Amino acid sequence: MGSNNMDISKIVTPDLISLDLKSNTKLGVIEELTDLLYKARDVSNKQDFIEDVLYRETEGLTGIGQGVAIPHGKSPAVSNTTIAIGLSKLPIEWESLDGEPVTAVILFAVRDKDSNTLHLKLLQKVAMLLADEGFIDKLHKVSSKEELIELLK
Repeated sequence: MGSNNMDISKIVTPDLISLDLKSNTKLGVIEELTDLLYKARDVSNKQDFIEDVLYRETEGLTGIGQGVAIPHGKSPAVSNTTIAIGLSKLPIEWESLDGEPVTAVILFAVRDKDSNTLHLKLLQKVAMLLADEGFIDKLHKVSSKEELIELLK
């Protein structure tokens, strides 16, 4: 891995994490996570960004199974490429590969200009983490933001 070993824990701040999503619909959850991105000034226009995320949802399933979804918005409304993470105590209806609802959502916010380099590194890193069953188990059991950030290291 060497030098391109990206430390997601440096990118995801506590402000970009919700351990208790209120909504149990895909749109509601995307709106909640977009709010976090907007407050952190990573997204400049909530509505534009949400539309871009929903458009991307029509292109393929983002529910990757085991209760995890990874929606994406590549958008001019994004000022910093980053991810927001939401966990839910309730199942969220989501089209997923295993047909099951999700309780962990990792929303990628990608700046147009970064769509190739940073985005791919972030994606690869998250994909590696998600390929690890142990990581997914721990993700679903996280009880504090610090614990979640530690888990991303």
